[in-house]
Amino acid sequence: MTKKTYAALLRGINVSGHRKVPMAELRPLLEGLGHTNVRTYLQSGNAVFTTDSGAGEDELAGALADAIEERFGFRVDCLVRDGDYLAAVAEACPFPAAELEGKQLHAIYYSGPVDPGRFASIDREAYLPEDFALGDRVLYLYVPDGLGRSRLGDVVSRPAVVKGLVATARNWNTVVKLIEMTREG
Repeated sequence: MTKKTYAALLRGINVSGHRKVPMAELRPLLEGLGHTNVRTYLQSGNAVFTTDSGAGEDELAGALADAIEERFGFRVDCLVRDGDYLAAVAEACPFPAAELEGKQLHAIYYSGPVDPGRFASIDREAYLPEDFALGDRVLYLYVPDGLGRSRLGDVVSRPAVVKGLVATARNWNTVVKLIEMTREG
């Protein structure tokens, strides 16, 4: 089997002292699943690993979610994406990423395809200069004052909009770093 490098994106961990998953414990957990060259980035749930298991992204994510639940006693939504996908997302970004600060641009990754109809009721002009664009299992979110002050960020993340999908956001600095880490293999 061919080795492939992936990024694991964990949703909603290590926020305000809740749902703690220390990165020092996540690395051996991933190694215990048979993955190699495991590295983590920040405390917000980003890991990169290499595997030759032949499993698909959803299967890898499910195994990681199961292992986290067994080890820490709570379930964490996980997305796993290969390095080529992450690079394609960055290349397809409709916003001028190189001209923006990392906090101004975010990628919200989804567990599956997103129907544009989910966002049809949003009056985009009411949120300008904030804006968004849909891509392949991703929403690009431009928020000039950062996500913490974004009104549009709250709207595109509402449960009714993302219903039935796992969604997790990363700022553009993290997007770029994860691409670099997956290329290091």
